Amino acid sequence: MASVHSDAPADTRSALWSSTALKILVAGGFGAGKTTLVGAVSEIRPLRTEELLSERGRPVDDTSGVEAKRSTTVAMDFGRIDLRPGLALYLFGTPGQDRFWFVWDELAQGALGAVVLADTRRLADSFPSVDFFEQRRIPFVVAVNCFEGTEVYAPEDVRAALDLDPGIPVLLCDARSREDGKELLIRLVEHAAAQAGLDPTGAAKG
Repeated sequence: MASVHSDAPADTRSALWSSTALKILVAGGFGAGKTTLVGAVSEIRPLRTEELLSERGRPVDDTSGVEAKRSTTVAMDFGRIDLRPGLALYLFGTPGQDRFWFVWDELAQGALGAVVLADTRRLADSFPSVDFFEQRRIPFVVAVNCFEGTEVYAPEDVRAALDLDPGIPVLLCDARSREDGKELLIRLVEHAAAQAGLDPTGAAKG
């Protein structure tokens, strides 16, 4: 699996982009829909490491806004999708609670890019993911999961609230939708290619 960074030499980036398997992270706050998204788009039975929330964990697990949530990812979710013939994406969903953030550095090794799922009921929970990928120069897109019964905000309003750079794609989605999830992954690959100075087919621009 390959990681493509904008500061890599052009020939190295082209070689990495020709890989047949790319690693993608799905990140975001607690209850944002990461497990749901990985399960919706995966073409294999997804691996999940969920545990039931317990009374013992309530003092450290902030469930405000997601009171109906009954389980949490404690290590990672894993899925796979063939984006096109010869190109597979391996999806790694990160745990959302801060007590499991120590897993993130390990999961980020070799990642092409990330989808940051945002829940407008708890938008501040998106900041750790955004900061994590910005600091490591890992390309990412922000996907606003439009939960039923919640107010829908325009992408530019979310961009302003998260203080994102203009070039970072912000998309609205339903994490339960395979079509929405696949579109997010396509946009992420395109964005990562642009950051690396490549077109989405792997050819160097210019």
